[in-house]
Amino acid sequence: MIYRFRVILDNDVEENVFRDLEIREDDTLEDLHNIITQSFGFDGNEMASFYLSDDEWNQGEEISLFDLSDDNSARLMHETSINDAVDKSRTKLIYVYDFLSMWTFFVELAEVVEEIQGVDYPNLMYVHGQIPDTAPEKSFEADDDFEDFNDEFEDGFDFDDYDGLDFDENWN
Repeated sequence: MIYRFRVILDNDVEENVFRDLEIREDDTLEDLHNIITQSFGFDGNEMASFYLSDDEWNQGEEISLFDLSDDNSARLMHETSINDAVDKSRTKLIYVYDFLSMWTFFVELAEVVEEIQGVDYPNLMYVHGQIPDTAPEKSFEADDDFEDFNDEFEDGFDFDDYDGLDFDENWN
C-alpha cells in the first residue's frame, strides 16, 4: 500500500507551506525523512526526529535519526517502518529538522491507496509555498492564568523575593 502524507511547515509563517508526498507503507521513517528534506530544499545533514502525536498534535514518543542516548535505547528512524508509526487510526507525526533552527512540520497521513505501476516511490505529488530563509521563531509564552499563579498559595510566598530564600545564590 501507498501512504499519502501532507507535510505542513509550522503555522507560524505568513504563507501556507506544504508538500504532498507518497511513500510505501513498509519504507522506513528515514526514507520519509529523506523525501521531506529533499522536497523542502534542505541538505539533510542536520539532526532530525519524528514524534508520535495524538489528534491534538501533542508530542509523544521520539523516533530519532541517530541514537544519542546514554544506554543506546533510542528508537531510530532506519529501524522503524512507516506503518509501525502511523496507520488509519494514528495519522499524525511531528517532524523536527535541525535542532538549532527547529524547523517544525506537521505530518499527517491523508490517504492510503494502491500502488500504481510505473510510479517511482517515494513521490513528491504537490508543492505549495516557498520555505522561508529562516525557521519560524517559536513563541514560548505562559498561559494567561500564570499571572494568578501566586494567588493560589495561602502563605503568600513571593517568587520575586530572592533575599528571603534559604540558599547561597553563589553556590557554584
